[in-house]
Amino acid sequence: MRLHSQVAENNVKKVLEEFQGPIYQRPPARSAVKRQLRTRTIYYNEFIEMNERNVLFKVGCEAGTYIRKLCYDIGEVLGCGAHMQELRRTRAGPFIEDESLVTLHDVSYLYSRWEETKDEKFLRQFVSPMEKALTLMPKIYVRDTAVDALCHGAHLTAPGVLALDAGIKIGDAVAVFTQKGEAVTMAKAFVSSEKILKMDHGFVAKTQRVMMPRGIYPKKWHSSQ
Repeated sequence: MRLHSQVAENNVKKVLEEFQGPIYQRPPARSAVKRQLRTRTIYYNEFIEMNERNVLFKVGCEAGTYIRKLCYDIGEVLGCGAHMQELRRTRAGPFIEDESLVTLHDVSYLYSRWEETKDEKFLRQFVSPMEKALTLMPKIYVRDTAVDALCHGAHLTAPGVLALDAGIKIGDAVAVFTQKGEAVTMAKAFVSSEKILKMDHGFVAKTQRVMMPRGIYPKKWHSSQ
């Protein structure tokens, strides 16, 4: 963040601490979304160092937070004005910079090795299974007999549930997995974890996106139903 005039380091640290927790943001004029006031959560603002008017800090935030707007708002509270000078994304969900990133040179090299050998181990060094993207989502595990119906867009019912994570609330986005840990669908919970455990019939989650191709698991349902 570049400050528009000199400010004491202690004041910068104090204001950074104030911009933690739920904050209101209106997306900047040059943005890909509608400019409506909305709430976003800042989990932490970690001050790293300050050199004259340049402030280096680390932000942990909810998806959809505009860091350039955050810098602007911090500058307004400081009374000097500020703008985002440089941004480096070190994490997105379960993907961490040190563990997940590969260079385009690596991709080119590994792909050429795969073309030569047809050994998937080269592809797996830069192509992750889609299940990795769902690591942080609450999960519901289903019986094999329920999988194909879900792949055809059916909603998940209580008899198909085998196990689930605790803490699921009504309206939460959940990932539906097979017993083997394969992603089937993404869904929206109709009921909480506690209620699902007590149900023997009825819908528990609304299918929103199918991720597994049809026909991987045998069909155990009838279209008339």
